Amino acid sequence: MTPADEARTTGQSGLRERKKRETRVALSQAAIRLCVLHGWADVTVDQIAAEADVSVRTFRNYFSGKAEAIAAAHLERMLRIADDLLGRPAGEPLWDSLLHAVLGQFVPAESPASRNAPQNERWREGVRLMLAEPALAGEIVKTNAAAQQELTRAVAQRTGTDAERDVYPKLVAAAVSAGTAVAVEHSLRADEATPLGAVLAQVFEQLTAGLPVP
Repeated sequence: MTPADEARTTGQSGLRERKKRETRVALSQAAIRLCVLHGWADVTVDQIAAEADVSVRTFRNYFSGKAEAIAAAHLERMLRIADDLLGRPAGEPLWDSLLHAVLGQFVPAESPASRNAPQNERWREGVRLMLAEPALAGEIVKTNAAAQQELTRAVAQRTGTDAERDVYPKLVAAAVSAGTAVAVEHSLRADEATPLGAVLAQVFEQLTAGLPVP
């Protein structure tokens, strides 16, 4: 095989993987959207596939059910956070880079002012109900473990530590995972609509400070 053929094969393989990832994301987003708007019990795999404009067979090629499809969104978001972290300026403090990366994925395409806008109450309630589904809990635990591994590798690369032997990148990844989960839950369950971006900023401010006692 010539170098040109190898490059062409590599490019085709990369394109296939990108299309697979895009399909996974589309299915996951469709599952979340439908379950939030219509309720967990009233959404079927057939509806999710139709919403994503694919066949049910295609859905089954990626996910075993809607719980796995919904949980996949968390892994995809953490993959993007890891990518964003590695793309931040080398001289930027780690926790500043992490905050920028997390905000970019949890509060995308918003200005600082729009992060303070009240959230749609119907959507917030739908997300609360969806996350309370027992069928989703186990999938989220599995996905979170994989997500932390990806972020651990990114933190290790950013800090020059070893993802397998050193505690530090694992601890940072676990703190980011727990911190974002706390922020999401706090934002969703607050008596008044609380902008997620503001809660995330508060969480990372406290993590950066070493969690001082209030």
